[in-house]
Amino acid sequence: MSTPRKVLVVGGGAAGNAVTVLLRRAGVTVDLVEARDDWNATAGSGITLQGNALRVLRELGVWERVRESGYGFGSVGITAPDGTVLHAQDDIRSGGDDLPATVGMQRPQLQRILIDAVRESGASVRLGTRATSFEQDADGVTARFTDGTEGRYDLVIAADGLGSTTRAAIGIEAAPEPTGMAIWRIAAPRPAGVTRTDLAYGGPAYIAGYCPTSETTLYAYVVEANRDRASIPPETYADEMRGLASAYGGFWPEITESIKDPAKVNYTWFDRMLVEGSWHRGRVVLIGDAAHCCPPTLAQGAALSLEDAWVLAQMLTAAEEWDDDLLQAYYERRIARVRPVVEASVQIGRWQLDGVRDADVPGLMGRTMTMLRELP
Repeated sequence: MSTPRKVLVVGGGAAGNAVTVLLRRAGVTVDLVEARDDWNATAGSGITLQGNALRVLRELGVWERVRESGYGFGSVGITAPDGTVLHAQDDIRSGGDDLPATVGMQRPQLQRILIDAVRESGASVRLGTRATSFEQDADGVTARFTDGTEGRYDLVIAADGLGSTTRAAIGIEAAPEPTGMAIWRIAAPRPAGVTRTDLAYGGPAYIAGYCPTSETTLYAYVVEANRDRASIPPETYADEMRGLASAYGGFWPEITESIKDPAKVNYTWFDRMLVEGSWHRGRVVLIGDAAHCCPPTLAQGAALSLEDAWVLAQMLTAAEEWDDDLLQAYYERRIARVRPVVEASVQIGRWQLDGVRDADVPGLMGRTMTMLRELP
């Protein structure tokens, strides 16, 4: 790439932050705009990062901070609702043998690490700012913003999440669809014996699980059939989650004691979306949740988003021309990897909703994670 380039990144989540850092490293001028004033630095409870996500974080130069801030482990346990361990198996190291299979982290801590990396990259960042329109021609894109300014760019990368306004603005009509499940999440103190993810199937919830996120913290979750959000007042969130969690044994009684503050409990529906055909229109291209999303049954949402950023940055920095053929090639490279993960993630939930007792969940998980060991 010999011609200086200027890129607008819309959205400062994992995908937007990652692609900003990688493009800045290659000498591309990047403006990043994020709608939230706090840059999402306090949002969320915990996150499970599989090896293929850690591989991209290492490429970003933040792996050591992630390792020090999170909790690495290499196995998953399956328990009965009373806490009895029925089976434990090693996780597949999808990022390669030189990285842990899994790291649990507090989600705000990961965001702060990525924010620091963006700041250090020298990118221009504007918070509390949205892009309102895009006018394209053969040479670039003129973007206008809510603060009354405008800018001229060679490419716009839409990393503005599941409800992407950029996706809608460029005429892509795909939208997330509920899968029928919902999840309650909370960050909580970690009982000393919790050293991996354990999952309980059955009981009043479809899944009750937890993931260590540091030496002192974990995040816990219970999955049920989705309900009308309007029927669940936010002030009852702790009561709702505690009621479900209290049916589980093992480490759950200790975890359940900490479910007290409704403001610390998050309730989210499981959604599915996969934009088909292409992820761009002209010089505006989608990455991350703006292009695809899946239930967290395989813990691959953030990993796929980070991979999108890595692959797109590689392709852009290696190309002389940023044209339709290049962006279509990006889509075709990613769709072959993303589609099986989205479909497997949805299938696991579907089996539970339908009460399929002989479903080969371990086999499907194993096949999918083995595929993800390959470089994206």
